Amino acid sequence: MQSGYEDIKTEGAELIAISRDSQGALASTRRNLNITFLLLSDAKLQAISAYNVIDPTSPNIGRPATYIIDGNGKIAWKFLDEKFNTRLDSDQIVSELQKL
Repeated sequence: MQSGYEDIKTEGAELIAISRDSQGALASTRRNLNITFLLLSDAKLQAISAYNVIDPTSPNIGRPATYIIDGNGKIAWKFLDEKFNTRLDSDQIVSELQKL
């Protein structure tokens, strides 16, 4: 995602990643991968539950999901796959942003 972050921002959007990982683990990930977009910790699974992305095979984690939230706070587009390892690349996200 980091490699396409500037392209996402060019479309007038912001990238925020939410993970069950602790703040310390996310800080380490940010440093190790040179991530400049926002990483948020959801250790209590509140956002992950609210967006209904709990992994059915492991209820302690969220599945990879992508949501585009419009300026009114409404979900304009989403991607959610049953497979834990299926993730979108930034080109796919930019393409969806351009459709809005």
